[in-house]
Amino acid sequence: MIGIFGGTFDPVHYGHLRPAREAKAMLGLDHLFMVPAADPPHRQPPVASATQRRDMLALALKEFSELELDERELKRGGASYTVDTLREYREQYDDVSLALLMGTDAFDDIESWHQWQCLPELAHLVVLRRPGLVPKQLPGWAQARTCATPRTLEQSPAGKIYFQPVAPQPVSATVIRRNLATGESVDDMLPSPVLDYINANHIYIE
Repeated sequence: MIGIFGGTFDPVHYGHLRPAREAKAMLGLDHLFMVPAADPPHRQPPVASATQRRDMLALALKEFSELELDERELKRGGASYTVDTLREYREQYDDVSLALLMGTDAFDDIESWHQWQCLPELAHLVVLRRPGLVPKQLPGWAQARTCATPRTLEQSPAGKIYFQPVAPQPVSATVIRRNLATGESVDDMLPSPVLDYINANHIYIE
């Protein structure tokens, strides 16, 4: 099974990396690709450039070597619609099981995504959540697709929704950018090579 974890990664931090590594092991993924967005349509433009965000992710993955960088959205350019990315993966991997990993906030907002109805037809949706967190009332389309075990995901190429518990990581890119701008410490929030790169290139630092 192939996993896909997208984001702006502005900057990449342990709140991305540790849950991704944990989910890869728990789900038994053969690969987990980290896919930085070129132009995310659902949020403010990234502060760091596409090249800087790619470089920071590449540095982080030296520590998290079980995760893999995929630059397809950066190379494709334009608005980074997840549905287009999943169509590329589906064409590449044919009938292999694909799992799109996302946080609970992203899943709660999924009906605002471009062609969101197509997403479950292209990949399973794996929602990373804190242990013990009860999902809010699911819409009917999601209730019908929810499964209780990750083993179910391996039985078909796409179509299921699974809630994967992962250890909470109290860190966000917003907090990191704010701390960097005000001179507060971010040492325990992201890998040190990423912080070194940020300082060397004066990113997020006013």
